[in-house]
Amino acid sequence: MIAEEKKVQQQQQTNCNELRSIPLRSNVFTERFFGSFNWEEFACGCGAAFVNIAITYPIYKMIFRQMLHGVPIASAFSQLRHEGLMFLYRGMLPPLAQKTISLSIMFGVFDGTRRYLVDDYRMNPYKAKIVAGITAGTVETALLPFERVQTLLADSKYHQYFENTQRAFRYVFSHHGFHELYRGIVPVLWRNGPSNALFFILREEACIRLPQRSSISTRAAQEFIAGAVIGASISTLFYPLNVIKVAMQSNMGHPTESMWTSTLKIYKERGNSIMYFYRGCGFNTARSFISWGIMNAAYENLKNLMTWDSL
Repeated sequence: MIAEEKKVQQQQQTNCNELRSIPLRSNVFTERFFGSFNWEEFACGCGAAFVNIAITYPIYKMIFRQMLHGVPIASAFSQLRHEGLMFLYRGMLPPLAQKTISLSIMFGVFDGTRRYLVDDYRMNPYKAKIVAGITAGTVETALLPFERVQTLLADSKYHQYFENTQRAFRYVFSHHGFHELYRGIVPVLWRNGPSNALFFILREEACIRLPQRSSISTRAAQEFIAGAVIGASISTLFYPLNVIKVAMQSNMGHPTESMWTSTLKIYKERGNSIMYFYRGCGFNTARSFISWGIMNAAYENLKNLMTWDSL
């Protein structure tokens, strides 16, 4: 009897040891998924965004005024000149923080997700790029509060209420709650995911099909032009979603309107013409051309530098 009990206990112990030796499915998924991410992709995206924002923020501010008020570029420039240099870089901290983190997520999450889907699930490369781009864009949406505060700081009607980014965050959160920081999230989701997927597909096609340059200067110029053309085209395509987002975020404390309601309101306010959704688009295309050209060239050069240092 005692011998049988010992035999049962030994069998139970053996079964327990076997179960412990089998890794949990969730642990396997976590290790494989996060193991696909490369910190260099995050670092290069962050550095590229920093260089870009430092150069292009004043241009963004003129475009913002055109989006918000539907005025020509001369009027937007006159507004900024009248306000003075003191207010020119006002509100730069939110886009600087948001863009550096956003582009870091964009490149890092895309690369890690795509490699995981291709390596572990043998997914078609193009399908993997689409899923990875939408995933990266959705994760980026968590940074919407930066865009929200940036909108308030760039709007002249709020100059007397907010002295800086910190006070704007504190005021919005304490008076209107956390949900107010995510006003306008629907057009941002529609913008981020599809635009990311399209950007990476076109960017990688350009890398494959364009000739390989041996000279550093000609290679950098080609990277700039490729990023500029792709980025400007995508930015122009999705420009109306930015107009809707700015219109939704220019209000504070009022009930949040749906994306469709805001779209109809803008359409009626601007002469029942779809063309007015593209007011400021020409200048935005020029800014995007410069911005994405800088980011793509900076990203590629930073990546080459890190690769060279690791050899």
